[in-house]
Amino acid sequence: MLVSATEMLKKAKAGHYAVGQFNINNLEWTKAILLTAKENKSPVILGVSEGAGKYMGGYHAVVGMVNGLLKDLDIDVPVALHLDHGSFEGCYKCIEAGFSSIMFDGSHYPIDENVQKTTELVAAAHGKGLSIEAEVGSIGGEEDGVIGMGECADPKECKAIADLGVDFLAAGIGNIHGKYPANWKGLSFETLDAVQQLTGELPLVLHGGTGIPADMIKKAITLGVAKINVNTECQLAFAEATRKYVEAGKDLEGKGFDPRKLLAPGTEAIKATVKEKMELFGSVGKA
Repeated sequence: MLVSATEMLKKAKAGHYAVGQFNINNLEWTKAILLTAKENKSPVILGVSEGAGKYMGGYHAVVGMVNGLLKDLDIDVPVALHLDHGSFEGCYKCIEAGFSSIMFDGSHYPIDENVQKTTELVAAAHGKGLSIEAEVGSIGGEEDGVIGMGECADPKECKAIADLGVDFLAAGIGNIHGKYPANWKGLSFETLDAVQQLTGELPLVLHGGTGIPADMIKKAITLGVAKINVNTECQLAFAEATRKYVEAGKDLEGKGFDPRKLLAPGTEAIKATVKEKMELFGSVGKA
């Protein structure tokens, strides 16, 4: 059964580890992540962007697929299904469809409007037992048409959003969606520390987890990060493994073109990537 992410992230922050949010794009992605979580006894958050939700047929289709896999694969670890970078309207659609957690990305609005919309969504989410994430500052790069310049969050604005009763908070600290450029300046731990000082026990979220050095990941966890998002790294691993399979001509051997065979190397690559991240985040054995 799906659960909200509130308790798993409270436990993570208190225990000085982080829970991974791994975005899903299809059945293979979802199955690989869930099986890896089960094998490693780790809580996990399945992230769904609005674009990915549309690609997979809609939010009801996503909920049906995930709930079916939870039952048929006998998944016995905490799993949250979370809308990633949701719009105001998208959040309501996911609440109605049966998600267990939502993120409202109001970072591109003036702070007063962000507060107003977040306030309404906190009430709607909590009324249905869902957890809710909010964002202040922007995450650099682009995800599903949402473009950010990577501005660091204002800690006072973070406190204003935290005081609304959100369950966890994404604060921009120089992190970027996608691959990090060679001239990236790194995370602003000064900003992260200031945000934690003002938001107290509230779990913080680090978006753009692909490509951040391990030492920075570990330091961010010591400064209150309890949820780390990974998407691009799984995509790259899947693409590389699939490319090798095709370039080696294996799709032309026997029934190598069968999707169950064609997609298997990429699926295994996702599992290996997720396992590596769970070990880095410290969530193995924490279910």
